[in-house]
Amino acid sequence: MKSLALLFCATLLSCTVSIHGACADAAFQAFLQSLWPQAQALGISRVTFDAATRGLEPDLSLPDLVLPGRPQKPRGQPEFVETPADYLKEGAIERLAAQGRKLYAQYRPTLDAVGRQFGVDPTIVLAIYGRETDYGRASDTHSAIQVLATQAYLGQRKDKFREEFLLALKILDEGKIKFSEMKSSWAGAMGLTQFLPSDYLKYAVHFGGGPGPADIWHSVPDALASAAKQLVGEGWQRGVHWAYEVHPPANVDCTIGVPQYTRPLGEWLKAGFAPAYGQRLSPAERAVAASLVQPAGLYGPSFLATANYFAIKEYNYSDLYVLFVGHLADSMLDPRPFETPWGKVAQLPTAALDRMQRILTAQGYYHDKIDGKAGMLTRAALGEYQKHNGLKLDCWPTAAVLAHMEAQAH
Repeated sequence: MKSLALLFCATLLSCTVSIHGACADAAFQAFLQSLWPQAQALGISRVTFDAATRGLEPDLSLPDLVLPGRPQKPRGQPEFVETPADYLKEGAIERLAAQGRKLYAQYRPTLDAVGRQFGVDPTIVLAIYGRETDYGRASDTHSAIQVLATQAYLGQRKDKFREEFLLALKILDEGKIKFSEMKSSWAGAMGLTQFLPSDYLKYAVHFGGGPGPADIWHSVPDALASAAKQLVGEGWQRGVHWAYEVHPPANVDCTIGVPQYTRPLGEWLKAGFAPAYGQRLSPAERAVAASLVQPAGLYGPSFLATANYFAIKEYNYSDLYVLFVGHLADSMLDPRPFETPWGKVAQLPTAALDRMQRILTAQGYYHDKIDGKAGMLTRAALGEYQKHNGLKLDCWPTAAVLAHMEAQAH
């Protein structure tokens, strides 16, 4: 693969014709043809492989590509670059909730059937539908095959996208969708609830009645049922709420806000965590294990998150995404904002968070991947650093704390 990549790089640098010309296509086609043995091993026919790859060109307009002699064109997902207050705007959530109520009435038989079969709250799958594609209004415009092939060759996660590209060919080969209709987002996610090909093959179900394959691109029942099946596959527990907003005690230690630290909800309440809006939890709810989540450190709402919170997080690995989906689902039935408002905090740029994670790793506080995202483990590690260095403990990454780290590191 390295030699092919070098060949393509050399081609880009030396070719004087358009990227759409024969000069650029040769190396990309050589890369695609190198994948035939893997495609064949998956049972993909040569006819399908040739039809999908013949004349295929890379889409160099995509973000997150690694191109020689050209600055990277990042397109950070809003879940990871916006502040909680910016991402979780109540106005946007209420607009989607209002539409969700209408769709709940329209698809009530389907949603009730999804709830019975999979045990997932109907409002949760509706909220995923709303967040992912604005209930189908934000339609995909890219060719999934072209996006996945380009990312497999020039993206930052080549191995992942090479697998997804091959699985997309398998979906075509099995006649699940026509090539011309296999559309995706710029990131390769497909359909009304945004599945990667691996998700489709693992979780897609036909739920709309009559014969035919699962059609997550056009069938709302198929898309909703498939999303529910995926949540179950990621650990969704029937009859358990996704999370509870709480008011923590004044002396809360934000460093315990990690998935590994769980206590029954009843124990959290005994420790001084009070449910928002005076909500009363049943004995069954009090027995459910939960973790503390403080997406803005001490500068915003706090939540006690159940296993279902983390099942949604497997759909999109962002606390803000989970909160959006969960809050939207709740708002369809009870339109109230979070009781604690979001504080005014700034989100550090990805490069600065990357640097912070590297320092925290070097000093033994952080043990996860370097990704430039202020997730639960990063916030907790930062809090440990703050504790050990006599800084204010708030578990929120700021430029001032990063400056302190860099000064200490020298």
